Amino acid sequence: MVKVGIVGGTGYTGVELLRLLAQHPQAEVAVITSRSEAGLAVADMYPNLRGHYDGLAFSVPDVKTLAACDVVFFATPHGVAHALAGELLAAGTKVIDLSADFRLQDADEWAKWYGQPHGAPELLKDAVYGLPEVNREQIRQARLIAVPGCYPTATQLGFLPLLEAGIADTSRLIADCKSGVSGAGRGASVGSLFCEAGESMKAYAVKGHRHLPEITQGLRRAAGSDVGLTFVPHLTPMIRGIHSTLYATVADTSVDLQALFEKRYADEPFVDVMPAGSHPETRSVRGANVCRIAVHRPQGGDLVVVLSVIDNLVKGASGQAVQNLNILFGLDERMGLAHAGLLP
Repeated sequence: MVKVGIVGGTGYTGVELLRLLAQHPQAEVAVITSRSEAGLAVADMYPNLRGHYDGLAFSVPDVKTLAACDVVFFATPHGVAHALAGELLAAGTKVIDLSADFRLQDADEWAKWYGQPHGAPELLKDAVYGLPEVNREQIRQARLIAVPGCYPTATQLGFLPLLEAGIADTSRLIADCKSGVSGAGRGASVGSLFCEAGESMKAYAVKGHRHLPEITQGLRRAAGSDVGLTFVPHLTPMIRGIHSTLYATVADTSVDLQALFEKRYADEPFVDVMPAGSHPETRSVRGANVCRIAVHRPQGGDLVVVLSVIDNLVKGASGQAVQNLNILFGLDERMGLAHAGLLP
């Protein structure tokens, strides 16, 4: 049994992590922290977890208590893991960070996008980017795992087969992405109010979004060269879901793109390449740790359109974190994650 600690369990990724771990046969949540809700029973904050975590209450973060766990998840805003991860790693505890703290390998680049100095640049050399479809073997040996962001997961998985095959023009990649409101987090803000987000859709951060350097970093590794990416995120009036519509041009139009994608993901338990001509829906992956992909070449031209959908709180966050847990501890990768999406 893997003894689990969670730092920052009151946000959407925290409660989703608890929901998934509640059905995991080899994981036991022993500690969950929240400075603001210390002493409150988990089931009192989240009634959906009644009967699963009886007796478990939020506590103030304590390194000694957390270090007694086999692994600690950070479901926190950026900057928090910087302060605690080093001490936990020194104690021999594994760290799986759902925040952005260790996703970028360049500390100066991180500081530029997150508006503060990187708090633990000495740990970046130990951080493994937790996209299993790319770094599975590195994850097995990791001490510190940086779980990818939601937009980066959907976007990278959609572009990877084209870039790895070397058939896409890497200078003009476009990612047109839509996210549900839960992607903004649980904190109160005007933009997330029902009256503001309902019956409307808007683009934001067109000049530059924090996920841009993370996506570019991953695509550059896949292509083996620099890439030119235009990334435009949108807010849509739904709770969960990411829909990424991706565009790339190819010089060789004779390549069987359907076969290319099917071969690339044939052995991936959580990537579903749909039949030719399909249009995946976000509702098909709601609550599931699955990325559904369809590839098109409209009018038989040189423009490729890839449709990639995930649940931003599952494959885009907590589900992918549990997938990393399974790989890290030598468990079946699908353990606790094999359930289907929720319909309707």
